[in-house]
Amino acid sequence: MKYDIKKLYEAASLDEAISLLDEHPEAKIIAGGSDVLISIRGGELAGCTLVSIYGLDDLRGVTVDEDGTIRIGSLTSFTSIARNEIIMKYLPYLGEAAASVGGPQVRNIGTIGGNTCNGVTSADTASTLLALDAIIEVKGKDGYRRIPMKNWYIKAKVVDLKPTEVQTAILIPKESYQGYFGNYYKYSARHAMDIATCGCSVNVKLSDDKKTIEDVRIAYGVAGPVPLRAGTAEAAVKGRAVNLETLELFSEKVKDDINPRTSWRASKEFRTHLMTELARRCLTESISRSGGIFQ
Repeated sequence: MKYDIKKLYEAASLDEAISLLDEHPEAKIIAGGSDVLISIRGGELAGCTLVSIYGLDDLRGVTVDEDGTIRIGSLTSFTSIARNEIIMKYLPYLGEAAASVGGPQVRNIGTIGGNTCNGVTSADTASTLLALDAIIEVKGKDGYRRIPMKNWYIKAKVVDLKPTEVQTAILIPKESYQGYFGNYYKYSARHAMDIATCGCSVNVKLSDDKKTIEDVRIAYGVAGPVPLRAGTAEAAVKGRAVNLETLELFSEKVKDDINPRTSWRASKEFRTHLMTELARRCLTESISRSGGIFQ
């Protein structure tokens, strides 16, 4: 298969990648290529110049910093995330999200950095990272920047990444995951090789006696032009008892924050129904994983 590519530069280091982007401001970054190559083939990026960062192994892997922050290199593949021991121990719901991306071939080549840099609302890992209060780390000519995930998405397909910057890692602070249990659910017409009609991620922290919701975070994909948090629903149930009334309040309040669109995949009305139901299901499962029992 042939692709219309003007030039391809392969960076041997992160600093070289940044220099190449500075020298060629029209260039696009390519990592695994599961998004970029499709755009080239479809004509959107035909004739483009590419800077490949695929060979930068320093941007791969999952580690834990001294302060407990989990660091996920931006070139870490979905397969690696789903199987990683650190992820399985502390963030299994992020592993669920990674395992739901495409099919095996896509998960082997696709990277979590690409999934968050393409800016699309349906990105499977984006909603879970948003619910985790993740932080995006990037490096450019002026050094490193760290951007809270909630500020990362500017508008559809546009993120806070400057032309000469490279995303280097995704950081999950210890306070964002310690004591929390979560669940990610992807609704799609097919179980594999399909884009989400809706994605929902919930994580919850219960009181020591497991009877009260101390904190809850919920984020959606395809609930708006970018991945979004349902802050009204979160605020409505914090401090409330773990019971069916709280569950119903939570699922009803998400309607105040979501704004799904109608597309050929699903109508706005159907997506709204899905999102209220997924809020209920994901919170139920998260509470169950936390050891809570509905009263």
